[in-house]
Amino acid sequence: MSTMTGTGVLFRLALRRERLRVPLWTLACAATTAGAAAATADLYPSQRELTVFAEAVNAVPALVAFYGRIYDPTSLGAAAVLKLTGFGAALVALLIIIMVIRHTRAEEESGRLDLLGSGVLGRHASLAAALAVTAVTGLVLGILTAGGLVAAGLPLAGSVALGAGWMTAGWAFGAIAAVTAQLCRSTRLATGIAGAVLGLAYLLRAIGDSGPEWLSPIGWAQQIRPFAGERWWVVAIPLAFASVLVLIAVRLSDRRDIGAGLLADRAGPAHAGRGLRSSGGLLWRLNRAGLLAWTAVYLVLGLVIGNLANGIGKFLDNPRAEQLILALGGEKALSDAFFALEFGVAGVVAAVYGMSALTHLHAEEEALRVDPLLTSSVSRTRLLTGYLVLAIAGSALPMLAAGLGAGLAAGLQTGRPGAEIGRLTAAALVQLPAVWVLAGLACALFGLFPSKLGLIWVVLVAIVVVGEFGVLFGVPQVVLNLSPFTHLPNLPGSTESMTSIPWLVLVACALLAAGVAGFRRRDIAA
Repeated sequence: MSTMTGTGVLFRLALRRERLRVPLWTLACAATTAGAAAATADLYPSQRELTVFAEAVNAVPALVAFYGRIYDPTSLGAAAVLKLTGFGAALVALLIIIMVIRHTRAEEESGRLDLLGSGVLGRHASLAAALAVTAVTGLVLGILTAGGLVAAGLPLAGSVALGAGWMTAGWAFGAIAAVTAQLCRSTRLATGIAGAVLGLAYLLRAIGDSGPEWLSPIGWAQQIRPFAGERWWVVAIPLAFASVLVLIAVRLSDRRDIGAGLLADRAGPAHAGRGLRSSGGLLWRLNRAGLLAWTAVYLVLGLVIGNLANGIGKFLDNPRAEQLILALGGEKALSDAFFALEFGVAGVVAAVYGMSALTHLHAEEEALRVDPLLTSSVSRTRLLTGYLVLAIAGSALPMLAAGLGAGLAAGLQTGRPGAEIGRLTAAALVQLPAVWVLAGLACALFGLFPSKLGLIWVVLVAIVVVGEFGVLFGVPQVVLNLSPFTHLPNLPGSTESMTSIPWLVLVACALLAAGVAGFRRRDIAA
């Protein structure tokens, strides 16, 4: 029997399981790119205005670090994809990482691959099927993205270059995930390592344009330079990188048993501490490393934001650029607008942690690991409450760290660290009511309609698209109001909409209560 036997069957099965997530992600990416191109054309109708905007962007280190450089100030396409090239490649990479881990390590951890392997299934079939699905996903996403840009009136060459950058970045991180799936025994650790590599890649891309970004697959996507004299030879770098890592993943797969990882499991203490005598203590023990790492990343992010914010003042010489920044999330001073924008993005990402806590409990239920807990003294309410505390703390602590970091960095530059820490910490924490609404929605779906819990990620994608580009796209206000983040005050700067915070908290509590009540009454997955 060949090591690839059964790949076709697993490939079709993976496509069926991804029939909702992949189409939604690909269509959202294509629509976002097309809309951004059209919106940018309306903002800068003349060549002079476009050039002034591009030069102002390149003169602000904060924007270059977060979004990248506009390599051709005279190109409308280069300005249109400013926020999309690097940030979009990172989102595509995240999707691909989740897909690869889901169809490799997660299948082994659940025991399903072991059952399939007892039949006619080659050793490398699962890995090959997962990589094939991600390859097709990346290809389709790249084609649709390029098609959306062409439909918006941008040149074909640059459109194809952007689509190729996203596609190859996704393939590169798919190969990285394939390697981590061989190294780690748990799905969470494999995903965490691959996600950490993604974060490091984005950081290397943000450091500068001279060297470090050439070590990053995200940097490679930008160095193709869509709409700025495309450099097609750069495409070969991520392709070669992915090919080498796939071969490494195959070799690593030959050296381990099904269900095992190459990294040795660390032995625990000989005697369980007091914290492990309760379900909450066990939950903290399992998640403390991830939560502390998440908090540390946000602290670093806050320090970076605080250090870079002062450079945003250069935009005051460009009314069009000021209009763009203010439309994306701030009022009054541009530095405050920059803080409001970045804290808003950080809040959306923090919501991912809160929602993941509920999806993890659902995965535990499907793997039949919840049943033994409920047969003991642990009640359903107590079990779910532990995960809700994790979701709330897992979103609050990182945002607190981001606010403290930004306030400290900005305060050291202005000479008023106390005042800056206070107002920027408040600006970061004000995102939490909207984050908790999403966590509450995930809880309600888990308790009432567990089979529909995956819809929470559809909601998140919609919020990201509408929040990032809704104003530029001219989306009606009634649609914008569906996002809980729309009702938050733009701190620091504007104190409007403060009265909406209690209502958001009330909605979050109602959703959490509905989820708890539903979980207490419904059947456990069997």
